[in-house]
Amino acid sequence: MNRPPPFHTSLPVLYLCAVCIFPDILPAAGKPAASKPAQPRLTEVAVVAREVEFKTTPQGALKLHLFLPPGSGPADRRPAMLFFFGGGWKNGSFTQFVPQAEYFAGRGLVCACADYRISSIHKTTPDLCVEDAKSAVRWLRTHAAELGIDPGRIIASGGSAGGHLAAATWLVPGFDAPEDDRSVSCKPDALVLFNPALNLTNIDGREIPDARGKNIAREISPTLFLSKEAPPAILFFGTADKLAAHGREYVTRAATLGVRAELWTAADMPHGFFNRSPWTEVTAKKADEFLASLGLLSGEPAIKLPPGAPDLKRE
Repeated sequence: MNRPPPFHTSLPVLYLCAVCIFPDILPAAGKPAASKPAQPRLTEVAVVAREVEFKTTPQGALKLHLFLPPGSGPADRRPAMLFFFGGGWKNGSFTQFVPQAEYFAGRGLVCACADYRISSIHKTTPDLCVEDAKSAVRWLRTHAAELGIDPGRIIASGGSAGGHLAAATWLVPGFDAPEDDRSVSCKPDALVLFNPALNLTNIDGREIPDARGKNIAREISPTLFLSKEAPPAILFFGTADKLAAHGREYVTRAATLGVRAELWTAADMPHGFFNRSPWTEVTAKKADEFLASLGLLSGEPAIKLPPGAPDLKRE
């Protein structure tokens, strides 16, 4: 059996911010995309940044970009938070969630932003994205003792396609990497989802092909596999986002199963709204409150909202 590569330390990395774009809301042909302002820093705490290779694939190595709380070590048993970037399984970078990873590391969580294979770089299909996401969760659990992680308190998070992957790690059956140790669970203990795609059969009739050309939209739709054992989740959407219906469907189904799922919306905001201030701060603060309610954080949120910051609405 192939084991995950050992944990190692590398040099800190200069992180840039990326924008989450789902393919169904790309600008129309011939219309230039609006420029996106950089995401704000959410904390002044100096966390430790490291990189580790968590998986070797035929298309290249994949890394976790780690953010460790000051003073953390193997003797700890801290919750961990794993982020997946958006970009329609086609584009994107781990840098998208660096502000949130830095912030939650400053609040005491071991955080990681995951690479996964995308079509623009690796010429792969969404089934392998799901596989890589599950591998990332398993890597964190396998190396929990080295990183001071409590393997029973792992949070998966992401935006758009990355939110889909975070939810898929728990909800979507199958799509396991052949080399993964399946005795290690890939299921996180809580979900923090930023405008995730959750029912891929409801995206304008689009098919989601795997490497063989088979339509796997139903097979990788997290909402369709909701069960009463699903973890607590918080979801963020702009009301002008066509994917907001995915969030409403998810929380409605979750309620019938007795599963905790909170939907918070930003009035008149489009897809990817959380990438911009003040919504980056507003959503991170609400996520902080949600995680504290689960006992995964303690104390008050450390985010200072910009003056006049708008509120989210609970639906």
